[in-house]
Amino acid sequence: MLTIRPAGPDDAEIILALIRELAEYEREPDAVRATAEDIIRYGFGDRPTFHCLMCLWDGAPAGFALYFYTYSTWEGKPGIFLEDIFIRPEYRRHGIGKAVMIRLAEIAVREGCARFEWNVLDWNTPAVRFYESLGGYHLSEWLPYRMDPGDVKNLAEQGGSLEK
Repeated sequence: MLTIRPAGPDDAEIILALIRELAEYEREPDAVRATAEDIIRYGFGDRPTFHCLMCLWDGAPAGFALYFYTYSTWEGKPGIFLEDIFIRPEYRRHGIGKAVMIRLAEIAVREGCARFEWNVLDWNTPAVRFYESLGGYHLSEWLPYRMDPGDVKNLAEQGGSLEK
């Protein structure tokens, strides 16, 4: 039986384990630098920067969904960005992924969000098909950009207000 509940600080270790499993699935097994302490600090500290739903199947950790709020200047409303969703392989095909997406949509509606957004790797055709079956669509006119920590620091130092 499926249970979806908000995560708490006591879930930090299992969240981290699921993140590592996701990284392995996404062919980046050595990319995870997060720690359980990071998860507690940024998810359950004084100023949480993300929210997380835990998926339990008969009480066992089956997956998670980690999301945060964005803001649309054009809509004048918040949105939800799904950073990661991962269901362990042995629990797939039980409707867990769809149930989590429905729960996130319910949260978005309840919170008055204008958008529900996420990214998917271009090679992950099962995920693409899944998201499209739910009504999701690919935004081809927007190009994602990113700066890694060293580049962020270099840019910030151009302002001269950071200690070196």
